Amino acid sequence: MKNPDLNVKLHEIRSHIRTVHGNVPLHRKESKRKYSFSNLPFGQQLAIWDELWRTENDFWPRLHAFFFLERHLRKESELLEMWPIIVQWQEQVDDWGLCDALAKIYTKILAAAPDEVYARLKEWNTNENLWKRRQSVVSLLYYSRTKKQHPTFSQIRQLIAPLLPDKEYYVQKGVGWALRELHTVYPNETLAWLKQDIKLLNSIAFTIDIEKMDAITIQELKAIRKRKVEDVLNK
Repeated sequence: MKNPDLNVKLHEIRSHIRTVHGNVPLHRKESKRKYSFSNLPFGQQLAIWDELWRTENDFWPRLHAFFFLERHLRKESELLEMWPIIVQWQEQVDDWGLCDALAKIYTKILAAAPDEVYARLKEWNTNENLWKRRQSVVSLLYYSRTKKQHPTFSQIRQLIAPLLPDKEYYVQKGVGWALRELHTVYPNETLAWLKQDIKLLNSIAFTIDIEKMDAITIQELKAIRKRKVEDVLNK
């Protein structure tokens, strides 16, 4: 049986969320409201939001749990405290929105605990669950500008490469995202890799990958891709 006091706190959250009718920005704004437990230590608040995430099937309550985490990304001590708990949140992910929301958190923890988080991403990289495979590459860099520390080019390539032939649409979207950010952080190494293995890229990933490149580089890669694909077809 659940702690009665915990049930009261969960009811408080759910009741508030049911009054919010709007889009994500409105929910983010409303998530900043003060609850009866908002002055508790971080770990105690996290336990409440963890229970909500694990027991809710609805998108919006889980998104509010993410908003709570989003407000605690500055202290390394809190990032390390949340990791053993929220690493399990990936088990309930069943859409790209929650997957990418967690990526924003996981990528920050990756910088604080690189060995432990990278090991989990590597584990997810070969998982049958498509959202774990997507998470394994999106969390590597997320939006690279949001961090000062990044995994090495070799570490990132090691997780992207196995997913180049993946058949899932949302995994390919994640691959393209990771490649785009990889080019931002390691432009020379990434460009050399793309020129070598560009025929392996799914069209979905390729389109996202080149979004931020200059026009000359885009044309060069398209020409190489076309030539290598034609070579394969003519064999």
